[in-house]
Amino acid sequence: MTGAVTHLPLDALGDYLRAQGLAGAGPLTATVLAGGQSNPTFRITTAEGRNYVLRKKPPGALIASAHAIDREYRVMRALQDTAVPVPRMLAYCDDAALLGTPFYVMEFLQGRVLMDQSLPGVEPAERTAIYREMNRVIAALHAVDYAAVGLADYGKPGNYVGRQVARWSRQCREATVPVTPAMERLMDWLPQHLPQDDETTLVHGDYRLDNLVFHPSEPRVIGVLDWELSTLGHPLADLAYQCMAWRIPPTLWRGIGGLDLAALGIPQESEYVGWYEQATGRQAAEHWDFYLAYNLFRMAAILHGIAQRAQDGNAAAADAVETGAKAGPLAELGWEAAQRYMAGRQ
Repeated sequence: MTGAVTHLPLDALGDYLRAQGLAGAGPLTATVLAGGQSNPTFRITTAEGRNYVLRKKPPGALIASAHAIDREYRVMRALQDTAVPVPRMLAYCDDAALLGTPFYVMEFLQGRVLMDQSLPGVEPAERTAIYREMNRVIAALHAVDYAAVGLADYGKPGNYVGRQVARWSRQCREATVPVTPAMERLMDWLPQHLPQDDETTLVHGDYRLDNLVFHPSEPRVIGVLDWELSTLGHPLADLAYQCMAWRIPPTLWRGIGGLDLAALGIPQESEYVGWYEQATGRQAAEHWDFYLAYNLFRMAAILHGIAQRAQDGNAAAADAVETGAKAGPLAELGWEAAQRYMAGRQ
């Protein structure tokens, strides 16, 4: 869903783009691009027909370290010539006077954004190929030499999960929207059961189907988007974030849990993880339910933050209240994964 917008100061933006050599003399048009609860995103079209994507921080008081569009711009620029497909970065502006908040401009990718992980209307063989391609790209991401591409200081190596649990727990406890009992239990349990298998790679932090742009007709990723939560972190935690989908029913939120995956041509979770293990040489099984519990907690905390922004009146998406309400059920699934993890270690 897109819609025309009038609240961007297009004259000032046009002057900026012309100064960057990205636009001619004519007027700009802008439409809101769908997707994303966080940073407002627009398609900008110049009078001569060039298309760009503009992404900016939302207005209003924001949680510290959230909406890190400067980091998004930096990581995608660093990945420009790696095996990880990303759109080309064109300009970054930290002058809030121009559009009200900092923003960046990147290439517009003409392709498919597939929102439903069950891939309705797609043949089973292509579903398999699409999941294979998603797996290939996340394995490629975790193989990037982050120091060699200029990201040695992009995060703190080591103890990623511990720091993430502390960060999201603090955010939940500072919010005025109350947390559920399952969230409280996870905030207590997770720090006490951190695995000792520490490893550091570049991680996306929000790697899922609808943050990928596929080629218009091929099962090939041409761009990975929405790097706001990227950092240096644990690769299996990053993989388990995507694999939450197998545990979440579509009636709750963006999941494929409970579907007839064999009939659809979608791999089972174990098969998908096996592809990753073959590509990377990593072994995921020992602490897998911990990483699922962690990610379900983290996702619940992110949605709790959306509920807070909705209450405060500065959420980017119209369905923020409904989305924020899903935090509790996701935390319940997280607590179930924690209990499985404990049972498997007895």
